[in-house]
Amino acid sequence: MTLKERITEDMKAAMRAKEAEKLSTIRMLLAAVKQKEVDERVEVDDVMLVGIVDKLIKQRKDAISQYTAAARQDLADKEAAEVVVLEAYLPARLSEAEIQTAVNAIVAELGAKGPGDMGKVMGAVKTQLAGKADMGLVSAAVKKALAP
Repeated sequence: MTLKERITEDMKAAMRAKEAEKLSTIRMLLAAVKQKEVDERVEVDDVMLVGIVDKLIKQRKDAISQYTAAARQDLADKEAAEVVVLEAYLPARLSEAEIQTAVNAIVAELGAKGPGDMGKVMGAVKTQLAGKADMGLVSAAVKKALAP
């Protein structure tokens, strides 16, 4: 079963169980998938879907920080609940140590030296760790690996 099929099945289950918050989050996710398919005229596969979920989670986390700063805890809680639903569709995340090990291997493989090679390293890292790691942690690991 593909990830897209699993999400559709979860939507049906949420409808039957009358879980309104979960249902609205899943519908929002499926709308983002449909938008990507229509805009780019492609069939979204699991890798692209993980990227979409990652993007939506990042948006929710940004919104949480904005709502918290504006003292709107009710809206921040709603966004946090959406993050929990969305994270169920991500593969297991790598730990910081695993990320650093992978980044060090890629830096050695590319022969990168110094901060000037960060773009080259990040391009290679993104293809290998997409969906498996938080890109904020990956960026920090690359900076650490390329530090003089």
